[in-house]
Amino acid sequence: MSEDIKFLDIAYEEALKAYEKDEVPIGAVIVKDGEIIGKGHNQRIEKNNALYHAEIVAIEEACRNTGSWRLDGCTLYVTVEPCVMCAGAIMQSRIKKVVFGALDQKGGAVVSKYRLFDDGKLPFKVDYSLINYEKASIILKDFFLNKRRVSRER
Repeated sequence: MSEDIKFLDIAYEEALKAYEKDEVPIGAVIVKDGEIIGKGHNQRIEKNNALYHAEIVAIEEACRNTGSWRLDGCTLYVTVEPCVMCAGAIMQSRIKKVVFGALDQKGGAVVSKYRLFDDGKLPFKVDYSLINYEKASIILKDFFLNKRRVSRER
């Protein structure tokens, strides 16, 4: 459990980078054999590309660093439950496990809205666990409260 928190802390540092760029503050890291092989944070606005979710950025870096699209035996730590797009990318890249720190009630594809990793019709098995990582929830709430406040002031 303490190793999970250690890597969620690093994912949270990535989320802070997104927050500073006025991106939705989600961060991710990919770990293999105790070593980080990929990091990412949301960059959709910065890159002007809808695909640049934290998980996708981390997967891309991990693939580049390993020289393979197969991330067998890897664990992805992400501050918020993956969406459908990211869950699909996780399965396609053969990531073994996902650990996330907060639920996404509106679009979560692991336990909240959909349960893609539990769908026996899909050919991929991904283990997962939710760790109540309060900082991930707080930064998201803060981000969206600020967004609503700014839009009311306009």
